[in-house]
Order: sequence, then C-alpha cells, then structure tokens
Amino acid sequence: MLCADLVQIQWRDEKDRPKKAVANLEDISLMGACLQLDQAIPLNAPVRITVPNGKMVGHCRYCVYREIGYFIGIEFEPGASWSRRNFKPQHMLDPRKLMTKPRVKPSGLSSPTIQ
Repeated sequence: MLCADLVQIQWRDEKDRPKKAVANLEDISLMGACLQLDQAIPLNAPVRITVPNGKMVGHCRYCVYREIGYFIGIEFEPGASWSRRNFKPQHMLDPRKLMTKPRVKPSGLSSPTIQ
C-alpha cells in the first residue's frame, strides 16, 4: 500500500549506540515497509517502528540516498507483520485500485441513429 504517515523509529548505529527519529512512512505491506528519513541506517540493523496501537519490528534491508533523503527498506520479523486492524496509516492508497477497468456497453442497448 502506498501511504503517508509519520512514525517513530528506533535502531542502533554502527557503534551500537541507540538512535531515534521520526520517519515518513512511504509504503507498507504484510512483509515490510519503506521509510524516508534524513539519516542513514546500517544494513541489517534491527529497527522498531512505533505506531499508536503497537509496534512492528524488523531489519534494514536497504538504505539508499535520493534527492530528498534516505529511503530505508524494512523487512518485518516473522510474527511482526503489518495489519490494517492494528495500524492504518493516515493516508493510504491501494495501487491495484488505480488500474482502470474497461467499460462494457450494457447488452440490449443500441446507440441512437442520427439522420
């Protein structure tokens, strides 16, 4: 799901120091999430995402800098998957709903004839 919401995250840096930040949640699925923030997170670092009704835990699978910040891919731990019941981001869009369905002309109706 494409989404937008602010979440609290925690991780440990390369020197094993605890770090905290507010991140923008870019997308989320059952198995993981993409976060945007202004600092890098080490690959494979454990990450905790805190949301109003709980937390999701996982590991950093990628960290890529793009023009506006770092995009961090989080793979959730088994048993820590995301559920809409536990957390629904403030803005959420299912990309499958963007696909347009072809319009079917109802059967039995004909177009008017212009003379």
